[in-house]
Amino acid sequence: MFPRVLFLLLLALNIGGACWIAFAPAPAAELKPVSDVGVPALVLLSERDGSSRAASAVQPAAASAATARGDESCLSIGPFQTQSDMRASLGALTPQVLRIQYRDERATQSRGYWVFLAAKKTREDALVIARSLSSKGVRDYYVVTAGEQLNTISLGLFRERANAERRKAEIAAMGFAPQLIERTEELPVYWIDFSKASGKDLDWRALVANAAGLEARAIDCF
Repeated sequence: MFPRVLFLLLLALNIGGACWIAFAPAPAAELKPVSDVGVPALVLLSERDGSSRAASAVQPAAASAATARGDESCLSIGPFQTQSDMRASLGALTPQVLRIQYRDERATQSRGYWVFLAAKKTREDALVIARSLSSKGVRDYYVVTAGEQLNTISLGLFRERANAERRKAEIAAMGFAPQLIERTEELPVYWIDFSKASGKDLDWRALVANAAGLEARAIDCF
C-alpha cells in the first residue's frame, strides 16, 4: 500500500514541475545600453533644441557671398598662342585679381594660300601641262608626286592673299585654269578668365606677356 502511495505522490510532483516549466512567465530581457560606457549617445539634429536657429544661421553667410559676387566683374583675355605666354600672364595677374583660371580651345588658323592646277589622271598628263607652263616662261611650279594631291601642279604658296590672287591671274592669262585655296590647320590657343572688384581699375595689358593681338571679353563670373 505505501509503495503505491509514494509512486502516486512522485508522479504528481513530476506533473506539477512540468506544468510550471511549460507555463511559467518568461523573465524580462535585460536591456543593453545604446552606447558604450563613457561615449555620449547620438542625437538627431531635429531633436536638438535650437536646430532651426542653426539652420537659419547659414543663410546670412550665403546671402553675404551672393552680395559679394554682385560687386565683381569678370573678363576673359586671349587668345594666347603659346602655353608659356599664358602661364607667365597667369602668374602676373594672380596677385591682382580675386579669382583666376585658364582654359584651352582649338582655333582654326590660316597657313597661307595655295595656287595650283587641278590634278591630272596620270603623271604623263601632268608633265604635258608642266612642259606647256615652261614653254610660256613659268619656272616656279612643281608636279606633286605623292599623297592626296598626286599629279597636281603647284604654282606657289603665299602668305598674303593679294599675292596669291596676282599669281592666279597671271597663270589664267596664259590660258590655264588655276585654283586658289586657303590652307588652314587647327592649333591650341589659351584664354585666362579672372574676377576683379567692380570698382578696381586693372590695366591687364601692362601685366600680360605679348599683349599685342589679345582681346578682352566680358563673361559671367565663375
